[in-house]
Amino acid sequence: MSDANSRVWSVSALVHAVADALESRFNPVAVRGEISAFSRAASGHCYFSLKDSTGQVRCAMFKRAASLLDFAPRDGELVELRGRLSIYEPRGDLQLIVESMSRAGQGTLFEQFLQRKAKLEALGLFDAQRKRPLPAMPRAIGLVTSLGAAALHDVATALKRRVPHIPVVIAPASVQGAQAPAELQQALHNLYQRCEAGQDLTGKDEHPIDVILLVRGGGSLDDLWAFNDEALVHTIAQSPVPVVCGVGHETDFTLADFVADLRAPTPTAAAELVAQPQSVWLGALDLLQDQITRGITRRLDVQSQRLDAAAQRLGRPSSLVARQQQVLQGCAQRLRFAAQTQWRAMDRTLLDASQQLPQALQRHWQQQHERLARAELKLSLLDPALVLERGYAWLSDANGKTLTSVTQASSGQAVQATLKDGALEMQVSAVHAKA
Repeated sequence: MSDANSRVWSVSALVHAVADALESRFNPVAVRGEISAFSRAASGHCYFSLKDSTGQVRCAMFKRAASLLDFAPRDGELVELRGRLSIYEPRGDLQLIVESMSRAGQGTLFEQFLQRKAKLEALGLFDAQRKRPLPAMPRAIGLVTSLGAAALHDVATALKRRVPHIPVVIAPASVQGAQAPAELQQALHNLYQRCEAGQDLTGKDEHPIDVILLVRGGGSLDDLWAFNDEALVHTIAQSPVPVVCGVGHETDFTLADFVADLRAPTPTAAAELVAQPQSVWLGALDLLQDQITRGITRRLDVQSQRLDAAAQRLGRPSSLVARQQQVLQGCAQRLRFAAQTQWRAMDRTLLDASQQLPQALQRHWQQQHERLARAELKLSLLDPALVLERGYAWLSDANGKTLTSVTQASSGQAVQATLKDGALEMQVSAVHAKA
């Protein structure tokens, strides 16, 4: 065996030799693939994986090269990279140091994302008019996430700090993997029952849920794909209460974000949006208490002043009774005087009436006597005998009916003429009417 074949390498020497071999054989290199797990560090460097259906390679794009990008890389985008292969010696990992990046078309997952987004948007599920305001003070908060997710701890911590008095109902579900969409839908339906019936998942009466949080931590497009499920989007749209979606980091977007009533950049932010700090409400209560106290104090002051004024007017009850007795005595004296005056007036009236009555009766008798004499004179003037005295006669037929017109008589008719001293029986020889 030769010395070359029997050589024993140190780890660092072997890694360094492999790095030299890669750089000398492949660099520079151009490669096409789909971005996954893209992140930008505070330093400005970008880290992600480039993959296809069967393989992937870790990539690093340092600040200088990243500053030359003319677009914002996103998970699922198909890109072409130019750079150099190397070995990250501290871990012995193969990595591609990216010097430039350009779009090569949409990646498979990202293309599906855009197609689903356009379809659901056409159905009106993302319309702003559908969005509902969050309740200022929910009676209970629903929470959908994985029991093993860091997001659960973040949300629970924020809610406990801000609103420890509001109950939180957790509906656990997977947030990643093939089974996640169905579990998320079932968890939401369980909370919807609690919203409508005011019961917990065991049927016990509890505070009704007024808002629901749907959360999970960050990840690649693959990791968050469950939240792009069409059926899940429709389920969120059916919620009877507002839904806040806090999935991923601030730069991550899912279809669940668009259909929710409000999108939060992180799970913690979602919790803070529905949980007005307890101190704010306590401060408001303190302010109301101060206002009520001042109002009551002012009211008591006014009533006290009125009471003092009434007490001053009242004085000692015995003196008030004495004054009232004096008033009553004066009223009694005035009443007696008025009664005496009235009786004296009545006495004088009766005396005058007794003296005047005979004279009045005499005058009345004289007046009636004169009226009777005038009536008698008028009646005598109407006596038919006086007319007969002047030579007139009163004609009547055989039945005693007075004749006043020639039309009442006929030739040969017997008539009677009454004179002042007797009557004549006559017969009409002829009737002559006036022309």
